[in-house]
Amino acid sequence: MTATVVLVGLTLITYVCKAAAPLVLGARPLPANLGRLADLLPGALLAALVVVSALAEDGEVVVDARLVGLGAAATALTLKAPFVVVVVAASAATAVARAI
Repeated sequence: MTATVVLVGLTLITYVCKAAAPLVLGARPLPANLGRLADLLPGALLAALVVVSALAEDGEVVVDARLVGLGAAATALTLKAPFVVVVVAASAATAVARAI
């Protein structure tokens, strides 16, 4: 029961925080500096997530087969390959690196 109450409470707090900005700002545009930051932030957060997922394990930097897969995906993206090809290339490269 306690976990349910905590989960519902956190859900309500999350929705209140997400609704606060549109309610406060209304139809007013964001300042130019904040707008540029809002445009750049998702890419930076995604890049940080990819790096942490590929290079971290138990709080330490680890270089293993995941890095080979990331390199293969980066190469495929540089060559403008379709998304499915990028995923297959990364998976295959990681599998080969783990098999070696």
